[in-house]
Amino acid sequence: MRLAIFFQIPSATPFKIGFRLLQLVFSLGHLTTPRARVASSRILIKTMKTSLVAISLPALKRALVCAAILAGLTLVSESAPAETKVKAGDPAPQVEGVDSEGKAWKLADLIGKKAVVLYFYPKDDTPGCTKQACGWRDRLENLKKDGVEIVGVSFDSPESHQKFVAKHHLNFTLVADTEGKIADAYGVRVAPGRNMARRVSFVIGLDGKVAHVTDTPSADTHLAECKESLGTLKK
Repeated sequence: MRLAIFFQIPSATPFKIGFRLLQLVFSLGHLTTPRARVASSRILIKTMKTSLVAISLPALKRALVCAAILAGLTLVSESAPAETKVKAGDPAPQVEGVDSEGKAWKLADLIGKKAVVLYFYPKDDTPGCTKQACGWRDRLENLKKDGVEIVGVSFDSPESHQKFVAKHHLNFTLVADTEGKIADAYGVRVAPGRNMARRVSFVIGLDGKVAHVTDTPSADTHLAECKESLGTLKK
């Protein structure tokens, strides 16, 4: 959520210019990289230095206070934790995609036949994601006996998934969500416009409803909570 704040500012033109530039830097923050933000800040500082001669000390203090408030509120609004769209008890969105072998995959093909752990993760072959994937790999034999299917989803390509599967001998389906349609259906994008999902797991029962949601960076927590939830599902 973006916050729009209006301050009563003095009539000094340099102050207005400096403050408007600061507003521009932060309002466009969601469209720029951290490196671009640093570059924009340096330009802003140079601009304000050339204007100091025309700004009185009280006016400068007001400028710095206003800038600090604006910067702080912008950072707070951008760092607020995202919230999943789908909650426990909701019908699981019927999504589809392509697996690591380039074959079509549909959640609907599993509903009513198996319980499903549909889990989203940030990126192939990174420490936390590898730990989580290998955790499911090592548990899969027992899970299959209980009629459970594990499906991992990320923004990575089918080719990336193939390498991830081969490297770690993964024995379950990985779906390539390169356009983010599946992530958006469940509301797990890290931020608007970012091609990366948060680590979020959904346990889906035979009735097609979400029985449990784990939304935390900890891979161990996902494995533990999902296992516990699966044990409470009706067979």
